Amino acid sequence: MTSAPPPALLLVGHGTRDAAGARAFRSFTEALRAAHPDLPVGGGFIELSPPPLADSVAALVAAGVRDFAAVPLVLVSAGHAKGDIPAALAREKLRHPGTSFAYGRPLGPHPGLLAVLERRVDEVLAATATERAAATVLLVGRGSTDPDANAEVFKAARLLWEGRGYAGVETAFVSLAEPSVAAGLGRCARLGARTVVVLPYFLFAGVLPDRVRAQAAEWAAANGAVDVRCADVIGPEPELAALVAERYREAVAGDLRMNCDSCVYRIAMPGFEDRVGRPQQPHHHPDDPSHTHGHGHAHSH
Repeated sequence: MTSAPPPALLLVGHGTRDAAGARAFRSFTEALRAAHPDLPVGGGFIELSPPPLADSVAALVAAGVRDFAAVPLVLVSAGHAKGDIPAALAREKLRHPGTSFAYGRPLGPHPGLLAVLERRVDEVLAATATERAAATVLLVGRGSTDPDANAEVFKAARLLWEGRGYAGVETAFVSLAEPSVAAGLGRCARLGARTVVVLPYFLFAGVLPDRVRAQAAEWAAANGAVDVRCADVIGPEPELAALVAERYREAVAGDLRMNCDSCVYRIAMPGFEDRVGRPQQPHHHPDDPSHTHGHGHAHSH
């Protein structure tokens, strides 16, 4: 009697208008497939970039896959992780009767990713022969209307600060939340920073990491007393591949350990009381012609 095949590892990305960022996602998926030859591996986007998630699922189903463990390739539990990706997986289950989808948790913050972030800062400091104690780091996240997601970025910043010897680690956001990149750099300056490493908290290249660099350069041009340098994004590092494998195993085992203590859909957070118990309303994804509704949230990418 043969054992059932393992669930497929399905990477789910949001998508980007940046061609390099989309290529990085696809290359990362290919690398995982090569590293796990006994495991069906696929990946797709819910919007903006090829391949669409629907195409990736259809290809795996055509190859005989019935069970999936989906890992969202996102860093924080914001709207995409909480609403849009689960809704996309629910649509795929309807399209392919008899399939099952286990859903993993977002990636960060995690010690492996913190190690990569530390390495990105060190790359900048090594290029200028700057000691850690003389450098302040500004960790810049995407930003969200979900306070729980924004709090996760602050948590990552604090974890990055602890024990690594930086002068400090501050937090900012490039969209939808404060402090902005300029406000974050201003805070660093008021705290006495003379060297600031702007550290984009993003997995791959894209429109928003480019915007982080542009906003940092604009602030630096107007504030010459502070040496502002930008680090690279996390990228397809071995730690990221290992973390995706860990999230896959959690999803397969049902050991997700999600932290919902401050989720606005469960807890009445100040200013967000109206969201308690509200059904998720994933926003419209034009790349999926079967998915239309009239009340989606508007997002800029």
